[in-house]
Amino acid sequence: MGGKKGNKTQATGASVGSYLAGFNQETQTDCRALVEMMRAATGCEPVMWGPAMVGFGNHHYRYASGREGDIFQVGFSPRKAALSIYLTCDLDSMGDLLEKLGPHDRGKGCLYVKRLADIDPVVLKKMVERGVRACR
Repeated sequence: MGGKKGNKTQATGASVGSYLAGFNQETQTDCRALVEMMRAATGCEPVMWGPAMVGFGNHHYRYASGREGDIFQVGFSPRKAALSIYLTCDLDSMGDLLEKLGPHDRGKGCLYVKRLADIDPVVLKKMVERGVRACR
């Protein structure tokens, strides 16, 4: 693959509010908290990216392979198994905060948490803010 092909996931004009209204009350509460946290960190309003991701801000990336594209600075997606929280940065640089976060799984730039009540919100806020700074 490689080349200069961009990200398949693009911002859409779909309503974030309508999307989030389709989830149970607990998930909606967690999503509202994430919206407020990410809005404060980025200064941007939430935008749907693809059919299931809520993103804030815009980040242009370019890999050493030449692949480049645009994605949000931070975002989230309420999934059946867990909330996916996208920080669009290498989480290895946040080891100090990951140790204090609480129960989670992770990918390279993504956290997976069951519920926000299970983790430390102050630590998550710091991680979101650090993720935004890494994009800027």
